[in-house]
Amino acid sequence: MTPSGPAGAKGEESTARQRPVAADRPAAAEEPAGAGKPAGAGKPAGADRPARLRPVPLAVALVLLVAVATAGLLTGAVGLSPAGVAAELLDQVPFVDVSSGFTPLEHGILFQLRLPRVLMGAAVGGLLAIAGAGYQGVFRNPLADPYLLGAAAGAGLGATLVIVFVPAGSSFGIPLAAFAGAVAGVFLAYLLGSSTGRGGGAATLVLAGVAVASFLSAAQTFVQQAKVEELQRIYAWIMGGLAGADWATLGMIAPYGLISTAILLMHGRLLDVLSVGDDEAAALGLSATRVRLIVLAAASLATASAVAVSGLIGFVGIVVPHLVRRLVGGSYRIVLPLSLIAGAAFLMLADLVARTIVAPGELPLGVVTAFVGAPFFIGVLRATRRVET
Repeated sequence: MTPSGPAGAKGEESTARQRPVAADRPAAAEEPAGAGKPAGAGKPAGADRPARLRPVPLAVALVLLVAVATAGLLTGAVGLSPAGVAAELLDQVPFVDVSSGFTPLEHGILFQLRLPRVLMGAAVGGLLAIAGAGYQGVFRNPLADPYLLGAAAGAGLGATLVIVFVPAGSSFGIPLAAFAGAVAGVFLAYLLGSSTGRGGGAATLVLAGVAVASFLSAAQTFVQQAKVEELQRIYAWIMGGLAGADWATLGMIAPYGLISTAILLMHGRLLDVLSVGDDEAAALGLSATRVRLIVLAAASLATASAVAVSGLIGFVGIVVPHLVRRLVGGSYRIVLPLSLIAGAAFLMLADLVARTIVAPGELPLGVVTAFVGAPFFIGVLRATRRVET
């Protein structure tokens, strides 16, 4: 009997059982390290490392913003020197005394006309752009814009009511009425959408917004027929512009703009979670419905604040967020703040074109943004259809 009897067989059997495990073990050890498999495969983009706003895109956006603002302060019928403008601005800093050599007329042009207009353009453009980014995050659609839920139609009706029935003192009443109308339009759309018993889902809200906007637009048309001599003022307001910018209207929208902007910026991470789907968000303990309502409320408040002082300026909320998303990626922690800055620069530049291209006349600001935005919108629509097919 040889030594390789039962004991030897047992040993060979044991060795055979262990061989596959030993053979598999190195592959299993190497696989997570990335051999033959890209790092992060099977995980959502950004799961390993959260997306953050990098210094270079932020610096580029800020430089663009400052450059356009400077051009807006220097351009006009009365020429102002860059050194004089810089000295005047520095002179407003506490404990700094700088002489610019400006006459009282030049000082008034800078601080009563151009600076309020530049700041108003920055505020309106930034609010419309960040509101558009918020709407696109909620509806997961790059074609969503700030006027989706009836804010524009409500603002138009409110402004028309004041122009037609309250002619005295309507310069300050128009922004208040437009703000109230925009908020009321969004509120009606939400009430109509939630009353269907389907939980106020995204599609239901959009359909409710279309219905409310159609009704309010019809009401506006009916009201403006009561005083046809005011049609020019009504249409001038509807086309949008910043000619009436002053410190009082800036102060009126500042609290609402700051609050809505802060809320939207704080929800960037939650919009990133929503972008992967409601089920995944629920698995992480996130209430998708609550986040959507908060973001929609903040975006609608930002839209109402902008529309109240500028009229209806289209395409800012579509063009700017889409461009930002193309350049820096789709994370809303990046898209929201950069949309705020880029939207401010975009509208200041559009306003600069509006008041110089037909000088000494002035184009409605909505016409300029439409010339830029309409072809861009068509391009986005075609790109979206190609992706879907």
